[in-house]
Amino acid sequence: MNQRTARHQTARLWRTVGLVALLLIGLTLPVWANGQTDAVVTDAVRLELEYTPERSLPADNNVYGLGRRSDHLPAAIPQADRVVLRLGDRRVYVYDGEQILENYPVAIGTPETPTPTGQFTVTQMVVNPIWQSPWTGEVFAPGANSALGLRWIGFTSLPNGDIGFHGTPTISSIGQAASNGCVRLTNEDVLSLYSHVKMGMTVVVEP
Repeated sequence: MNQRTARHQTARLWRTVGLVALLLIGLTLPVWANGQTDAVVTDAVRLELEYTPERSLPADNNVYGLGRRSDHLPAAIPQADRVVLRLGDRRVYVYDGEQILENYPVAIGTPETPTPTGQFTVTQMVVNPIWQSPWTGEVFAPGANSALGLRWIGFTSLPNGDIGFHGTPTISSIGQAASNGCVRLTNEDVLSLYSHVKMGMTVVVEP
């Protein structure tokens, strides 16, 4: 091999090395570029979330996705404001305004000892009242079998004694004019009536 041929081969070798180097650089450039691009996109998303968050509009105070607030509030609970006893019906009615909440059959006074009519107020409320016989003076233990039953609701007084609603074990008298002026209910019904009544409540007794 002469000197000229050696130089020629050396030049070819350097050209090959240079070409390979260019090829290697060309392959790595897209990777580097993609890396830069990914980083920029990631930063943009992060910045958008961090500094420009999406805000919800102010909600109407009365309108919600599940309806209006009033749709989910409990209904108003009726509250009794008076008791009306209708002697002709032999029934007592519990009212809230014009709405009848409850009504119960009763026994009322006999023609000789009638239940008084008029407007009164509740003055006595007694749980498990003790009854004393007006004829003998004997005192009887309270309870379901007492003449006054499980509850007493007094609303007026007569010369022959106090007048009120009370329970009775004499269920057969309900619906009759059978008492000394008081108003008898079954023990079950007098418990219910008692739950509606409060001291000072109006009691109206109609013929």
